[in-house]
Amino acid sequence: MRDAVIVEAVRTPIGRGRPNGSLAHVHPVELLAHTLRTLVERSGVDPALIDDVIGGTVDQVGEQAMNTTRYAVLSAGFPESVPATTVDRQCGSSQQAVHFAAQGVISGAYDLVVACGVESMSRVPMWSNVPEGKDPFGPGVAERYPEGLIPQGISAELIAAKWSLSREEMDAFAVESHRKAAAAWESGLFTDEVAPLDGVTRDECVRPGSSTEVLAGLKPAYYDPGFGERFPQIDWNVTAGNASPVNDGASAVLITSSETAARLGLRPLARLHSFAVTGSDPLLMLTGVVPATVKVLRRASLTLDDIDLFEVNEAFSSVVLAWRQETGADLSKVNVHGGAIAIGHPLGASGTRLTTTLVHAMRARGARYALQTMCEAGGLANAMVLEGL
Repeated sequence: MRDAVIVEAVRTPIGRGRPNGSLAHVHPVELLAHTLRTLVERSGVDPALIDDVIGGTVDQVGEQAMNTTRYAVLSAGFPESVPATTVDRQCGSSQQAVHFAAQGVISGAYDLVVACGVESMSRVPMWSNVPEGKDPFGPGVAERYPEGLIPQGISAELIAAKWSLSREEMDAFAVESHRKAAAAWESGLFTDEVAPLDGVTRDECVRPGSSTEVLAGLKPAYYDPGFGERFPQIDWNVTAGNASPVNDGASAVLITSSETAARLGLRPLARLHSFAVTGSDPLLMLTGVVPATVKVLRRASLTLDDIDLFEVNEAFSSVVLAWRQETGADLSKVNVHGGAIAIGHPLGASGTRLTTTLVHAMRARGARYALQTMCEAGGLANAMVLEGL
């Protein structure tokens, strides 16, 4: 049976998703085009050989509308014959792109394919695709959940309450994310994965001087008296310090089979071993990473002890810490170069950003197996196992 391997993986530096952010001046199509150009330059492949480009974007409106991935392909200078599509599985959109791309290679539908993603949250803010006063859920969902669905920040608070996660524990996890990301930058561990853009060379949100004392002074980010009455168990411990920021960025990975890689003279970084996707409670929303981890390990015929490295998206400290409690994973193996709390979370780009960081960390550390999983709005999660080569 054919396999699927990653032969190149790149990302932009991650900018702050604000009007004064370091990448706010860059159109999202150009953000993504930059990673696509860098991908083919570093790999040396002829872009005419690429069978498809599958990109993830969450807020597909305004400057990120009209199949952003297609226009990034054209802006990157690829032949017009190279097709592209844009998918949305919320925060896991570009991880889903990786799944689709790898599954296409394994099935024989593709020989060479790009999975990628982009989000410019400075230019297209979150929820821009839902006009004021419009209901994106519909009457059937309202009937099924009569008390109403809730924002992700409230879900993060409910997770903290259910798993008895203290403010101090969540802040400490956030500080460690910044420490690891800063150390990775200082050690040159991000050099091979980052493609500098317009003079921006480093992730903008990493704070080497972060401390639990500083974070302790932050106010709750999602306090709402109405939700407090509905959910009296909430202690309001989620802050801007123990949650991911809003960001701009893009990332891309090049996927092929081992046979095609050998024929083209490409060096595989990792094999895409197993995949899983699952749904979970749309109120807790962000806990799908737990059953997704169980499911992908079962499909891979591996145990937690077989995994050398984990990438668990740091949408909120509470998500990763609850996942750790449920799985029993060794936290020293998780997000070893820092996570989204420090590096950033440019929604549609985050899946392939995590994959890019993970495959380079696997090579640097000689890891045999690694597992990536992401929580997603609506109660969804993706997970996959990578095998080092």
